[in-house]
Amino acid sequence: MLDFFNNLPIMLLSLPAILLSLSIHEAAHGYIANKLGDPTARNLGRLTLNPLKHINLFGFISMLLFRVGWANPVPINTRNFKNPRRDMAISAAAGPISNLCLATIFTILLRLTLIAINSISEGSLVILGNRYWIDESLQQNALFTILSLLAIIFFLGISLNINLMFFNLIPLPPLDGSRIAYIFLPTETYFKIMEYERYIMIGFLVVFASGILDKPLLFLNGLMTDLLYKATGMPEDLLGVVLNELLNRLPQFTL
Repeated sequence: MLDFFNNLPIMLLSLPAILLSLSIHEAAHGYIANKLGDPTARNLGRLTLNPLKHINLFGFISMLLFRVGWANPVPINTRNFKNPRRDMAISAAAGPISNLCLATIFTILLRLTLIAINSISEGSLVILGNRYWIDESLQQNALFTILSLLAIIFFLGISLNINLMFFNLIPLPPLDGSRIAYIFLPTETYFKIMEYERYIMIGFLVVFASGILDKPLLFLNGLMTDLLYKATGMPEDLLGVVLNELLNRLPQFTL
């Protein structure tokens, strides 16, 4: 319980990224399905970024607490597709791809925010060797505080979207990866798996709850984050100092 209250400020700062990420993920499924001939999501009003149309309470809480979660799945009627298995796979892939795009956008926004922080520092950011240190005058700068808050929101957005992408690419039902993987299976095997999909889903949820997937997801998150940082020339020392400075100033909630 104490950890929950200590982490409450970070949870609150992650809310914008969570709501946006889950909404875009589900809307992307519906948008591509609609383009491929299935108007089900459109007819039900799911081609929207309104989180109230998508959010699943338990998936949302899981996203807050464990950095992986889910929304209410967008309904797709494969009978409206010209090539049901192929088009279902394409529609399924749209969700994780949208999260990769969002992670990239958040990375660019984070990089621009750090450029802005560097530009307002006016000598208040002291560089010793390869390390940054924040002068006390900069700590009292309101614009620095606002930019630092934005930096941590973008930082959380990167992590959340990468986690959501890799989590959904796991090739087990009910995740998107299972719909993508099925296209490579023989038809007979595909329908055989579909018969046991519910039991596979229950087994997966048990494995997920056990925490076995935590380390692999963390490893993949680190690899993708490093790739995005290198692609944008992210000054990680500066990022670390800015985030640590803000985290030290956030209120700590204790019992």
